Amino acid sequence: MLRKLLVGSAAVLTVGAPVALTAAPAQAVSPVRISAVQYDSPGSDTGSNSSLNSEWVRITNYGSTRKTVTSWTLRDTSSHVYRFGTFTLGAGKSVRIHTGKGSNTATDRYQDRGWYVWNNTGDKAILKNAGGTTVSTRSW
Repeated sequence: MLRKLLVGSAAVLTVGAPVALTAAPAQAVSPVRISAVQYDSPGSDTGSNSSLNSEWVRITNYGSTRKTVTSWTLRDTSSHVYRFGTFTLGAGKSVRIHTGKGSNTATDRYQDRGWYVWNNTGDKAILKNAGGTTVSTRSW
């Protein structure tokens, strides 16, 4: 199976051919941005919690101060929405938002879904702040 990881604006392929990427529209620069997307869970798509949690979006705070992301949302083009509860992302720190179930920590959050969110054949991850303004996107 072809496994793909979107890092920055480039896809890193562990097996197979290159994937065309669509450039994101111009956005206001936010220190908190989507830094990577693992949209194709390694192995067979069995729907197991382990497989679901191998699908994730990494959000990084590139700023020099911590940022409160409470009520921010991460969504796809099919209206799957994850809303951050009370959460602060430290300066230079990252958090991965996994599709499946788990216990939230400072580095890993869970959507508690029973099926995959990110389409392997093309999708868009959209990060919006608490006011609903798009601060970062990644397309593949």
